Amino acid sequence: MLFKKLIYIIIVLAVTVLIFTVPKSGSSDKVVIKFASWGSKSEVDIIKPILKEFEEKNPDLKVDFMHIPQNYFQKIHLLFASNTAPDVIFINNLYLPIYANAGLLMPVQEDYAELEKVFYPKALIALSWNGELYAIPRDISNLVIYYNKDIFDKYNIAYPNSGWTFDDFLKTAQKLTHKPQIFGVSFDEESLYYLPFVMSEGGGILSDNLSELIIDSKESRKGLDFYADLRKKYDVAPKKNESASATMAQMFLQERLAMHLSGRWLTPKYREEAKFDWDVAAFPKGDKGSIVPMDASGWAVAKSSKHPAEAKKLVEFLSSKESIEKFAESGLIVPARIDVANSKYFLDNKKPQNAKAFLETIETSKPTPVSVNYNEILDKLKEKLEYKFN
Repeated sequence: MLFKKLIYIIIVLAVTVLIFTVPKSGSSDKVVIKFASWGSKSEVDIIKPILKEFEEKNPDLKVDFMHIPQNYFQKIHLLFASNTAPDVIFINNLYLPIYANAGLLMPVQEDYAELEKVFYPKALIALSWNGELYAIPRDISNLVIYYNKDIFDKYNIAYPNSGWTFDDFLKTAQKLTHKPQIFGVSFDEESLYYLPFVMSEGGGILSDNLSELIIDSKESRKGLDFYADLRKKYDVAPKKNESASATMAQMFLQERLAMHLSGRWLTPKYREEAKFDWDVAAFPKGDKGSIVPMDASGWAVAKSSKHPAEAKKLVEFLSSKESIEKFAESGLIVPARIDVANSKYFLDNKKPQNAKAFLETIETSKPTPVSVNYNEILDKLKEKLEYKFN
């Protein structure tokens, strides 16, 4: 009888152990990597299959994708402040100094010389702070001139060439302007769009060593004056009341702009919606050449990550040739990987025909000098320059 009781107790104990040790349905012992990124629906549609492939190749890992489409950096600020920061953060060079300077990001430990063979060196410079690299780049953002070939053809005007100057640019815009239907060129008051004019004259917002504000220098004023005059003096760019509520991209699609200064991110939209023939050309040359700001975005690992090795593994996968090819194939980005930028995935024989202009622009572009308080500087400049542009 005692023996039977012992057997019964052993069985009960064994069942109890099984109940508490066998994973419940739906639970997992996988390491979870939190990954945050912004992006439109089309961009998310690219990211999700890449993350799924990563999980399939790493069955012990799971990615918790935090898609933050709006107010991205404000929310990232809050996550860091509440000690709930993601392990991997998609970041750009305009905000990276804030987090790197605060010691919130993990420096990239890979051999820098080897990375320069894979990625455009200027993209690595853009994502560095105080000589340390803090993110592996995905893409480069630079500006070119989109132009409506049908409008050029209608008025028998030669297409832009790589050697054109500010003077050529102005004369072309004047010939293309036929108000109120058509304006020669776009106009946007954000710093991204006036910086090419300023930099090409030798100026900028901050000095290269970040020690002083140079927007009031003689060179900067020359570039700003030329840009402002496109709208105020020469009347070749739309004023606020002439564009009304339409964006410059919308005006270009409406065939109300012959030329539009913008970046690669508009290519998918123009491929899908433009009812006319179009292409891109390099930005014209000022006194110092054709110099546009070169920004970059990439993946950083939070220093607070509890799974740094696994987070780095995800960054390595996201920045691989195969993953970047998927982003490039969409037409959305200028790849920071040199091999993908020069492959069929970017030079895909689709519009724009002159896609190489984006790559040639990298050679003469300049990583934007950015300080910890750069965004505050931009906010003050916006108020200061409003009178100049209107």
